Amino acid sequence: MSTAARTHGWSPSSWAAYHAAQQPEWPDDGALAAVLADVAAMPPLVFAGEARALRDRLAAVAAGDAFLLQGGDCAETFAAFGADAIRDKLKVLLQMAVVLTYGAQLPVVKVGRIAGQFAKPRSSPVEVVDGVELPAWRGDAVNGVDTSAASRRPDPARLLRVYHQSAATLNLLRAFTRGGFADLEKVHVWNQEFVAASPEGRRYAALGDEIARALRFLAACGVDVRNDPTFHTVDFWTSHEALLLDYEQALTRQDSLTGRWYDCSAHMLWIGERTRDPDGAHVHFLSGVDNPVGVKLGPSATPEAVAALAARLNPDNAPGRLTLIARMGAPYVEDALPPLVRGVRDRGLSVVWSCDPMHGNTFVSATGYKTRRFTDVLAELRVFFGVHRAEGTVPGGVHIELTGEDVTECLGGAQDIADMDLAYRYETACDPRLNNEQALELAFEVAAMLRT
Repeated sequence: MSTAARTHGWSPSSWAAYHAAQQPEWPDDGALAAVLADVAAMPPLVFAGEARALRDRLAAVAAGDAFLLQGGDCAETFAAFGADAIRDKLKVLLQMAVVLTYGAQLPVVKVGRIAGQFAKPRSSPVEVVDGVELPAWRGDAVNGVDTSAASRRPDPARLLRVYHQSAATLNLLRAFTRGGFADLEKVHVWNQEFVAASPEGRRYAALGDEIARALRFLAACGVDVRNDPTFHTVDFWTSHEALLLDYEQALTRQDSLTGRWYDCSAHMLWIGERTRDPDGAHVHFLSGVDNPVGVKLGPSATPEAVAALAARLNPDNAPGRLTLIARMGAPYVEDALPPLVRGVRDRGLSVVWSCDPMHGNTFVSATGYKTRRFTDVLAELRVFFGVHRAEGTVPGGVHIELTGEDVTECLGGAQDIADMDLAYRYETACDPRLNNEQALELAFEVAAMLRT
């Protein structure tokens, strides 16, 4: 049993006694209960041993012996589901990991925002579309993105579809990462056409040539490159925001080996900026499961609030348990981040520090599209690394919203996407994502920051 369960009377359902922000208003409690019973009867999506293995890897990140790459869609949707889409998301993360590993000479812990990222917090429960007030879209786990009253009505049956799509996604990810697709000898195959023709793609191709030469050198020295799984498979973990607590409870299981509780909907769960109240339901729920957990920290976070979160989520101060994800925004990070880093350091707290340079840099363009500037993303990352360098702490990872598609959702980058270009391929259901080329460019920049 976890520390929280021993000391606070925790159970998978005890969160219901606390204030739970950002929960949908389901229209039919009986229908919700029936769906949750079905989900609770399903097999776990991930296993306790996998979550423990990720904690061990994140402990290495906290010590500066590895680097965390966490990325994927802002929100998964039912409509965008398919083998090609899953493969392309994995491909861009593998490309970024190769750049980071080779450029920074550090192992990379690869965690996807995938196989469960179907719910989104909203700043308002309603929105006005063409003069009509509708419930806000809260992700496909809750309601539909189409702007009709029927589509926006919360439907608990969607939770069962979330489970099944997550299971299918995980099945394909395991096949790709263990079945040869992630083979290090195939780094050139991952270079998609539209990237291969770009400056970043050619830079990546040159790096691939260096890796191929290194592998041939190892083989010539007697290393069995052909049969060593290190070169042909990768460890890949899943994560999502633990927003819908009824659903997370339904997938929480007690491990038969250790007796500890695990949320088996993903290997890693995080709490968002809007739900990180140390006395709230989300923090209480995740305090009792033994998965690695993360917390998003915006510019309003204080050292005292972070210490309170650490006390509740990681009372044993165990390495690899808690990841703090700073999402400040380029204009605020220089002032907001240093006090938090110093507060954590001076209290001797063991955490992974990660930077989400996306969420704090969102704005609406002149053409009406929600977007982000690539220059702002890099600016926040540079300050993040600079703060940790100045404070003598470890900049442990990055948390990025990205896609494997050639979308035009974020401004700038090597493609120099302009405001008028956003309409060309603006496909996100929620927040703007880096496309493949921008993600690759970011990986090269981060590798350079790590070398520094």
